[in-house]
Amino acid sequence: MWSQIGNTAGVIAVCIVVSSLLLWRTRNLRLALVAPVAIALQGLIFVISAKVVDRDRPQVDRLDPSPPTASYPSGHVGASTGLYFAFALLALGIENQWLRWTTVVLCLAMPSMVAFSRVYRGMHHLTDVGAGALNGAICALLAYGWYRTCTRSRTSRR
Repeated sequence: MWSQIGNTAGVIAVCIVVSSLLLWRTRNLRLALVAPVAIALQGLIFVISAKVVDRDRPQVDRLDPSPPTASYPSGHVGASTGLYFAFALLALGIENQWLRWTTVVLCLAMPSMVAFSRVYRGMHHLTDVGAGALNGAICALLAYGWYRTCTRSRTSRR
């Protein structure tokens, strides 16, 4: 189950639903685009680095069929980290303290569980999931930084 949460279709579906809800509730397009920008950027870096490194998957019994991509970095972990870390950063703006921290903890737990499942199922080395998590986290921070910079610019112009 955790491995499936990090696959491309799952990440895109969650991103579309949550980003649409954010746009509907806030009417703030930039806010709603933070997660899509993070996973798009992460995906671009994943494709390039997978082609450059082209690492084989671990020589262990696998519980999943192997995707056609290389082992390094983990795309599942990168995508889920980019998505859920972006949501965690956005959740820091929730006013209700209990809801804010519950959301942040749940969002940070999701990619951790995906990473565990990818190693457990024999699909990746630890360094693969580490690189994927780093890729996703940096892309989420860049997307969130873009949003914050645009927000500050609009506020200072007023």
